[in-house]
Amino acid sequence: MSMMLDRRKLLLGSAALAGLAALPRAFAQPASPPAGPFTLPPLPYAANANEPHIDAQTMEIHHGRHHAAYVNNLNAVAKDHGQIASLPLEQILAKLSEMPEAVRTAIRNNGGGHANHTMFWQVMGGKGGAPGGELASAITRDLGGFDKLKADFNGAGARVFGSGWVFVTVDAAGKLALVSKPNQDTPLMDGARVLFGNDVWEHAYYLKYQNRRPDYLAAWWNVVNWDKVAARFAAAKSGLLAI
Repeated sequence: MSMMLDRRKLLLGSAALAGLAALPRAFAQPASPPAGPFTLPPLPYAANANEPHIDAQTMEIHHGRHHAAYVNNLNAVAKDHGQIASLPLEQILAKLSEMPEAVRTAIRNNGGGHANHTMFWQVMGGKGGAPGGELASAITRDLGGFDKLKADFNGAGARVFGSGWVFVTVDAAGKLALVSKPNQDTPLMDGARVLFGNDVWEHAYYLKYQNRRPDYLAAWWNVVNWDKVAARFAAAKSGLLAI
């Protein structure tokens, strides 16, 4: 009797494996992401470069899954709307009200997500500290000094309800302002330029900080790359800062 049961299990197991082998490849493997004019920029540093303040696993998931999804979704929209594919991303977002109504929300969410994250990777990977030179002078002039900026920035980030971002914007004269936005909205939608910003969606910090967003906001300053931020400041004053 035992041998018959063992033989029956073997036959059932073989049948199950054969059934899995017969499944279409589309089920076994995800489809290739839609090609298009928008691309996922590589991280400009190793995924563990922001340790211990932002862990490598968070960076990998944040960049390789969340940001990649925004790019893929935006390319899927562009596939059927050629006018989107022909414009730089910052112009698409500045002209959001002119985009086709049927895909406007998709552009807002995914275009904003692509722009925000592209900026985000650029301004990290540093050692924190404090800015210097003209940037430090502008922070003192417009935002009350670096310590006040950090306190106000962290407070604004903590007050974002649900998901969103906190930004410092910069205009062509080098004037700075502090703003927060919900979801994947960006100051680019208002025709402004972003100097730097921090992502306060839970996917940016939950693996390490759980619900302690203020702790994440405080720790984030330790990975800011002030040389990159200063370069963005100079580019903004020269009219060359895009995203």
